[in-house]
Amino acid sequence: MTGQDQFNKWIAKYQRPGRSLSRPHLSRRAFFEVAGAGLAGSFLLDNKADACTVQTSQNVTTQNKAKNCIFILLAGAPSHIDTFDLKVVNGTTPAAMNPTMINGINWPVGLLPNMGKQLNNMAIVRSVQPWALVHSLAQRWTQIGRNPSAALGDIAPNIGSIVAIEKAASRTPGQVFPTFIALNSATAPGNGYLPATYAPFRVTPAQSGIPNTSNPLGQSRFNDLWSRVHQLDDPLRINSPLGTPASDYDEFYNSAQQIMYNTAVQQAFSYSSTDKARYGDNSFGNACLVAKQVLAANQGTRFVQITLGGWDMHQDIYGQQDPKGNNLFTLCPVLDTGVGALLTDLAASGLLSQTLVVIAGEFGRTVGPVTPAGGRDHLNQQSIVFAGGGIHGGKVIGQTTADGSDTADFGWSRNRYVKPEDIEATIYSALGINWTTVRCDDPFNRGFEYVPFSEQNLYGPINELWT
Repeated sequence: MTGQDQFNKWIAKYQRPGRSLSRPHLSRRAFFEVAGAGLAGSFLLDNKADACTVQTSQNVTTQNKAKNCIFILLAGAPSHIDTFDLKVVNGTTPAAMNPTMINGINWPVGLLPNMGKQLNNMAIVRSVQPWALVHSLAQRWTQIGRNPSAALGDIAPNIGSIVAIEKAASRTPGQVFPTFIALNSATAPGNGYLPATYAPFRVTPAQSGIPNTSNPLGQSRFNDLWSRVHQLDDPLRINSPLGTPASDYDEFYNSAQQIMYNTAVQQAFSYSSTDKARYGDNSFGNACLVAKQVLAANQGTRFVQITLGGWDMHQDIYGQQDPKGNNLFTLCPVLDTGVGALLTDLAASGLLSQTLVVIAGEFGRTVGPVTPAGGRDHLNQQSIVFAGGGIHGGKVIGQTTADGSDTADFGWSRNRYVKPEDIEATIYSALGINWTTVRCDDPFNRGFEYVPFSEQNLYGPINELWT
C-alpha cells in the first residue's frame, strides 16, 4: 500500500488496538525460559522445526542478499538531529560536534568520527516514524515488529526468533551455536509462542568466555559421569513415559553437552586485551567484538542482537553541566568505537557483504533549542542506519524538514513514513525470508503473520537500500 493518505485511511478504518491476551497455561517455551537462565539456557534444544503447515499470503521476491543480521538497539532513543540527521542549531549545537560534509552527508565528526569513515558502507533512512513514544512500548514494538498490546502481542516472537525458525533447516550437524544470540540484552523479547529452541541465548560478554563450559573434575571424569547418567535414566529420557518435559530435558542436556570443552565456543566468546581495547574496552564494544567472532566461527548463528542503553537524555544532553555524566559526548564514543571496529573487521574478512547491520532506537528527540533542563524530549521522528548485506552505502533515503521535526520527502516507493513493521520486513527480505508468511500454529488459531496485514500489503521492505 503506497501513499501516506491511503495508509492513514486504512489504519483509521481497520486497524484497532487489541486487548492484551495472556497465555492460558505454562507453555514449553515458558517452562524452559524459567529453567534455563544461564549457560544451560533455553536455546539448548534440538533444532527441529515443528510439524506445521506454513502458508504464505503472497508470492514475493526477497532481496536474499544477507546470510546474517546484527541488530543494534539504541535503547532510550538517541537524538536524531545530533547524530544521523545532523541539524546545526545556532546557539545550541556545540562546536565540538564538528559538523563536516562527507560525500554530501552532514556528519558530527566530533561525536562519531569512526562511523563517519564508514559512511560509504552505510545507508541512513531518515523518513522513519514510530507508533508510540513510551520507551517500553516502542522498544518492544521495534523488536517484534508489531503492536505489543494487539491481539497477538503477548505471544509475538522477537524478530531474531523468526529468523531462527526460518534458518533451522540450513543448520548442519556440526553447528552448535544457537541461531539467535542476544548480547547485553537481558530484557529483550524472547521466542513468544515458538518453541524454546528459537529463544535468544542471552549472554553478557566476558573476556574469559562463557562460564561453566568445563567441569572442575576434568573432561575425562565429566565424560564418565555423562555416560553414567545415560546408563541410569535413558528409559526416562528417551520416549519418556513422563511426557514431553522429560524428553525436552534430554534434548536440553544433550545440546548443552555439545558445547562443553568445545574450542569453537571458547574462541568465539573470549577475546584478547588488544581486541578489547580496539573495540572500546567497554561492554558494548565487547558485544560487537563477540558478534563479529561468532559470525566468523560459522557455527549456526544467524541473528545477533546487541543493546546499548542510556540515550534517554532529557537533561544536559551536551554535558555542559556535568561533562563526565551521561551525555552525547560520553555515550557516542562508545557507539562509535564499537560500530567502527565492527564494520571495519566485517569488511576486512568479507563478512560485511553477507551481514546486514541495523542500528535503531525506538524514536527520536525534540528539535531546535534544548529544553530548560538542557535536554531533548520524545519525538515521533527518527533515523535508522543500515550497513552491509549487499546494500548500497553512502546514501540517504528520505529527507526531513529544515529543523528535523518531520519528514519532507519519504524517499521510497511506498511514499509514506517508514514504520517498525517495514524495518522488520526489510530484515526478513534481506535474509531471504518471505515477510508475508502466515503460520498456522499460534495457540489462538488466528494465524500468525510474520509482518502484520501482509494480505493487505500494508507494510513491506525498503528495497531502495539495494538500488
